[in-house]
Amino acid sequence: VQLQASGGGLVQAGDSLQLSCAASGRTNDMYGMGWFRQAAGKEREFVAAIMWNLGITNLGDSAKGRFTISRDKLKNTVSLQMNSLKPEDTAVYYCAASTRTWSSSASGYEYWGQGTQVTVSS
Repeated sequence: VQLQASGGGLVQAGDSLQLSCAASGRTNDMYGMGWFRQAAGKEREFVAAIMWNLGITNLGDSAKGRFTISRDKLKNTVSLQMNSLKPEDTAVYYCAASTRTWSSSASGYEYWGQGTQVTVSS
């Protein structure tokens, strides 16, 4: 499975941004997809995940109430809608795919996109 993330950019606090991740290859094997982020000097952090077939979602604490994850099975894309962005949301955001899980643990995901930078200014 190959993943291509897009949609990052520079926004101001309070703005919204939507990230998208396009999957190609053996997408029929996908069980879950997720978004993780990594800020400079910090560990990778779980943001959100979705069970590919049923669309059940799981949000990390930082995302609850502000972010929404969704998927389009026909287009093989997963999106992360981010509202009310804060400077602390600044990070490189990675999409990931797994053939066996949709958990919050990065170790469960076999495939990773290249990352897209999100910068939120105050």
